[in-house]
Amino acid sequence: MAGQSRTSRSDNEPWRIGLLFSRSGIMELVETEHFRGSALAVEEINLAGGVLGRDIEPVCYDPATSPDLYRRFAERLIVEDGVSTIFGCCLSSERKAILPIVERRNALLWYPSLYEGFEYSPNVIYTGATPNQNSIQLAQYLFAHYGKSLYLVGSDYIYPRESNRVMREFVEREGGTIAAERYLPMEPGEEQLRRVVDDIRRTRPAAVFSTVVGRGSREFYRLFHAAGLDPATMPIASLTMAEGEIQAIGPELCVGHLTSAPYFSSLDTPASRRFVAAYRSRFGAGSAVTMYAEAAYFQIHLFARSLARAGSLDTQRLVDAALGLEIEAPQGAVMIDADNQHAWVRPRIGKATAEGEFAVVWEARQPIKPDPYLVNHAYDDAWTE
Repeated sequence: MAGQSRTSRSDNEPWRIGLLFSRSGIMELVETEHFRGSALAVEEINLAGGVLGRDIEPVCYDPATSPDLYRRFAERLIVEDGVSTIFGCCLSSERKAILPIVERRNALLWYPSLYEGFEYSPNVIYTGATPNQNSIQLAQYLFAHYGKSLYLVGSDYIYPRESNRVMREFVEREGGTIAAERYLPMEPGEEQLRRVVDDIRRTRPAAVFSTVVGRGSREFYRLFHAAGLDPATMPIASLTMAEGEIQAIGPELCVGHLTSAPYFSSLDTPASRRFVAAYRSRFGAGSAVTMYAEAAYFQIHLFARSLARAGSLDTQRLVDAALGLEIEAPQGAVMIDADNQHAWVRPRIGKATAEGEFAVVWEARQPIKPDPYLVNHAYDDAWTE
C-alpha cells in the first residue's frame, strides 16, 4: 500500500502534509484565505510543541484554479513528495479533479469548503457545510422575510448546478416559484452579467439565490447596486459571499445582502475573538477573516488531534481517529460524523453591514448533523424562527 513507507519515519522527523490551495487564478482571493487559515493553524501547533513532539511540515503548491494543475500537483505530492495527507480544494471541480488520484493512492483529503453534497469517499474528511446545513435554512429565511419567488443564478460548473437543483426542489415543494435559472461562464464578461441583472429587474423575484463565484461574483454585486436594485426588498442571498469579497466589492455596495454559513467574524465568542486577533496579527490588521479561513484553520487543528490519537499518517488510522472527534472551533463545537465523514456545524445567516462584516440575523440552536444525500426530508431540526 502506498501509505506504508510514508508512515514509518524516525521519531524526530516532521509530519509532512500537503497544502493545495490556489493563490492565483479566478479563486485567488477565497483560496488564499483557505491557505492562510491552514498556515496559521500549523504555526500555532508547531509553536505549542507540534504533535507527539514532532513539527508539522507543509508542502505547498499553487494550482491557480486549474483542475489540470490540481491533478498534477496532487500526484506530485503523493508520489514525489511522499505526502499522504492533503488539505485543499475549494471548488467542487477541483475536488473532483483530484479525488480519483487520492482514492487510487489511498491518500486522505481534508476538504474545508461548503459544497453541494451527494458525495462520500472513505478518503475524504469533509469539514464544510452541506445543503442541509446552509441552503435549507437560507430558503426558509427568505420565505419568512421576503417571499417565495427566487431567481437562481450561478457559475456554470458542478456546485452551482447541483445547489440550484436542491434549491429548486425545496422551493417548489414548499409552494414557491423559480423566476428563472441562469448560468454564467467562470469568468463572465460585464455584458453577460448586465443581462442577468436586467432580467432580475424585469422579473422582480423576492430574492436572488446566487452561486456565482470568483471575480464574476464581485462584479455581479456591483452591477446589481448600480442598477438601483434594493437589497432591503430583494437581496442577493448566497452561500459563498464572505467578508473578503465584501471588502473587495466595497461594503457600501453590499449592505443588506445575505449569506448562509457556519461562521462570520462578527461572532462574539472567546474562540472567535482569539481567532480573529491571531489572524490579523499574522496577516495584517485590515485582513478580512472569513468562513474560508476558519474552516481551513479548524480542520488543521482537528487533524492534529486525530494524528495524536492515531500516532501515524496512515490513512485508515487517521480516519478512524477523526470519526466522532469534537473540537471547539471559532464557529463553536464541530464534530466529524461517524456515519459519513462530514462535519456537524451550526448554521447561521448573516446580513452584510456597512462595516464590511455580517450581522447574524438567525442561527440554529445547535450544530446540525450533516445529511449530504438529503435523506431527511422534514428538516424540523434545521429551522426555528
